[in-house]
Amino acid sequence: MVAVGQMNTGTRPSRLRLSSVAIHRIVAVVVILALWEGAGASGLFFRGVIPSSVLIIRALFRLFADPAFYTHFGVTLFEIVVGFAIGTSLGAIAGLILGINRYTGEVLEPLVHYLAPTPKVVFLPVLLIMFGIGVGSKIGLGAMSCFFPMALSVSAGVRTINPMFLRVGQSLTLPLSQRIRKIYVPALVPALATGFRLSFGIATVGCLMSEIKLSNFGLGYAAMQAYNRFDIPTMLALLLVIFVLAGLGNFFIGRLVRLHGPNNRRATALPPR
Repeated sequence: MVAVGQMNTGTRPSRLRLSSVAIHRIVAVVVILALWEGAGASGLFFRGVIPSSVLIIRALFRLFADPAFYTHFGVTLFEIVVGFAIGTSLGAIAGLILGINRYTGEVLEPLVHYLAPTPKVVFLPVLLIMFGIGVGSKIGLGAMSCFFPMALSVSAGVRTINPMFLRVGQSLTLPLSQRIRKIYVPALVPALATGFRLSFGIATVGCLMSEIKLSNFGLGYAAMQAYNRFDIPTMLALLLVIFVLAGLGNFFIGRLVRLHGPNNRRATALPPR
């Protein structure tokens, strides 16, 4: 009975806190909408630049009723997912190599650091020459964009691994493949989580940027077509879809990381020798 009472008293504040957070989020959304409507009605901007939220919602429903929207959405989703998968896979492998091999890290990691902040859109002309204006160039730019944050996150994470685990692997004469699977990967969950979160957002930006520059399909292309028609509600509705897509991707990545996070924390909690 005492344990049940303590559990109830412990869960009650957490429920109150969650409900308070939900209320504050609703209030924040209402305030943002009010500011948006006020800015549109203030006359400080050109007519139609800040349309009413009602017009944006109507445009959103028109998009959902248009079969062409699903074609654009499918193309963009395919580009982001494939570019993200290729870029993060190659980045994780490169990060492991840079972190495990000290000499290779000293030689090549400064180059990765210098190239990482470079806007990857400057490579778009080269990718267009190589792959054309189809999905290949968009996937290439997305993969190139998320390669660098994943490589840097993994290489930095390798250097934070408890040396005791590495000595145990060496004493057991584990081959490199087993050491990567049993020691490096479990200990690199936080670094991988950071790399995945950064990479997904950057891959989304890279794919959409390439669609805006030169493309025949995709949400970025559709948004630019709406802009050229000065159909601002449709353009903002497409941007809202892109925002939700990026948010859902980040949410699912976070859920996946939380599923594996506790095992990693228990594994790295041992004190170093």
